[in-house]
Amino acid sequence: MPLALLALAIGAFGIGTTEFVIMGLLPQVAGTFGVSISSAGLLVTGYALGVVIGAPLMTVLGTKISRKRMLLVLMGLFIIGNLLSAVAPVFAVMLIGRIVASLAHGAFFGIGSVVAAGLVAPQKKAGAIAMMFTGLTIANVVGVPLGTLIGQNIGWRVTFGIVAALGVVGLAGIAKLIPDVPRPEGVYLRHELAAFKNAQVLLAMAMTVLGFGGVFAAITYIAPMMTHVAGFADGSVTWLLVLFGLGMVGGNLVGGRFADRALMPMLYVSLSALALVLALFTLTAHNKIAAAVTIVLIGALGFATVPPLQKRVLDQAHGAPTLASAVNIGAFNLGNALSAWLGGMVIAAGFGYTAPNWVGAVLAAAALLLSFLSAALERRDNAAGTVVTGAAPTGERTAVHP
Repeated sequence: MPLALLALAIGAFGIGTTEFVIMGLLPQVAGTFGVSISSAGLLVTGYALGVVIGAPLMTVLGTKISRKRMLLVLMGLFIIGNLLSAVAPVFAVMLIGRIVASLAHGAFFGIGSVVAAGLVAPQKKAGAIAMMFTGLTIANVVGVPLGTLIGQNIGWRVTFGIVAALGVVGLAGIAKLIPDVPRPEGVYLRHELAAFKNAQVLLAMAMTVLGFGGVFAAITYIAPMMTHVAGFADGSVTWLLVLFGLGMVGGNLVGGRFADRALMPMLYVSLSALALVLALFTLTAHNKIAAAVTIVLIGALGFATVPPLQKRVLDQAHGAPTLASAVNIGAFNLGNALSAWLGGMVIAAGFGYTAPNWVGAVLAAAALLLSFLSAALERRDNAAGTVVTGAAPTGERTAVHP
């Protein structure tokens, strides 16, 4: 794999850290600004909404410049946003900083996926995408716990200052290692938008929303589930999330490797296994060891879908994949928001802290059904294309050779 992928992975590590570290620092941030925890939660919600809106917006704004330059612009936004958060004198300024940083998220991973795939041979594209996303998964194993520890013991402003410094390293790596390949000739915004007329692109994005939404239906409520149902101490939740992150790292690499060999079968296996494991989590959540193992599996199976789904979008939006790739990153965050809302609804309805696992299982199963539909439509279209190609023009005879 090219060394340039390391620069993309470093940027992904910083983005993954800033996205999730705030969840462990909400009490400290709320105390600094004298706001309630629920108000401080706007820092999470604002970031997620910024990703959904920023992914297409920043990609469209970047259609006139090369992908390398756009990546540099995005890392610049990331640095500015985190510096704003680090020095924010009032809560409103920190919220603005979070939103500014979030604008870089979707477009970075979307454009980065296109760049990563273009750095390697066609049969290695999913693996290259997975290498970039490894930075995001490792952030959940190293960056988030370490950032939380620093924020709780030294100060949350220091955490965001360090994250901004990571952005500087990523910026330098992109400037030095990513080749400045010009945008393809003849590809305009209308071509990027035309990708959304492709049913396969829309189906892949729907699978992203539902499949990864299934993961976050369970993981969003992991703290009350593990402390009230499994019997873990409050302090154990951090290490359970580290286990989840380790699963994400492994699943991401496996998904990238096998998606290059057999993309759709990889989706069948990962989505069906994810739906099964999420359903079983309603039972295993009552046992500490079984719960810990299940959390690793959820992380692994959930992130095993990421490289194949991202590559599926790139393949189906061939010729003008940048906007579709970025919007698919927004789809991950849309799935997170949808599943968290549905999970909260079933808990509020009195079904218990394990009920979100059933929500996740249903969402993953729905994504599996869409994968079958996508494959069936593809077979139909391929068969129709074969018939048209093989048909002899009217009035002509087809030559027969011995």
